[in-house]
Amino acid sequence: MGILNITPDSFYAGSRYKLSDDIRQKAEEMLSQGAALLDIGGYSTRPGAADITEDEELARVIPAIKVLVKEFPAANISIDTFRSQVAKAAVEAGACMVNDISGGSVDERMFVTVGQLQVPYVLMHMKGTPQTMTGLSQYQDLPGEIFAYFEKKIYALRQADVKDIVLDPGFGFAKTPDQNYALLRDFDYFKPFNLPLLAGLSRKSLVYKKLNIPVEEALNGTTVLNTIALTKGASVLRVHDVKEAVQAVKLFTLYQRAGGNE
Repeated sequence: MGILNITPDSFYAGSRYKLSDDIRQKAEEMLSQGAALLDIGGYSTRPGAADITEDEELARVIPAIKVLVKEFPAANISIDTFRSQVAKAAVEAGACMVNDISGGSVDERMFVTVGQLQVPYVLMHMKGTPQTMTGLSQYQDLPGEIFAYFEKKIYALRQADVKDIVLDPGFGFAKTPDQNYALLRDFDYFKPFNLPLLAGLSRKSLVYKKLNIPVEEALNGTTVLNTIALTKGASVLRVHDVKEAVQAVKLFTLYQRAGGNE
């Protein structure tokens, strides 16, 4: 899943795209490198990000989706939003998946809307909002609490007739760097749900802060963590750098097949 942020303040400047030519060029690059999905976001979810109105979010993402649908009609587009009306408008414009960082907690209409749209839904774990989440990283049992959160949310999604669900434990969202590593170690804890697992580790602070490097130099560390996530059962890697992630997947697949575990 390649990241296309239509925002002025995403934490990684290399993922920010505003003009239609920039969006088209980056999308073409990601698709040619093997991206299975393009994840379009118009609301920066980095810690402490500024809040924007629904109209502003729509003004950012809908034209971008229309450009991509026109230029790359075979591309699979995901809308990264926690607002049900943005999700609805995005799917109507051509998106085929909803990626909700809030797990339906910010907008109570999200689950019903996705059920009506009949598109796959990425259910992520987070506490609070991008503005408050850094102060909400207290857990007694991190994987256990996320597991319980998923159980409750999956039930609600099924009640809303959402058929295809992807689980994302939410690396970096209401979690400290050390908690993120513990969560990666326990990533396979969520396998019993028998649902695809998404790992969003790309260039996050758990990479560059731990290595004491700028985010621009975090690609190598990202690839290491993505590879670990694959060994733990990740089905989807959400990344800024598609080529390197695809290479990691290919080599990991060869490794699996060599052991007879196709």
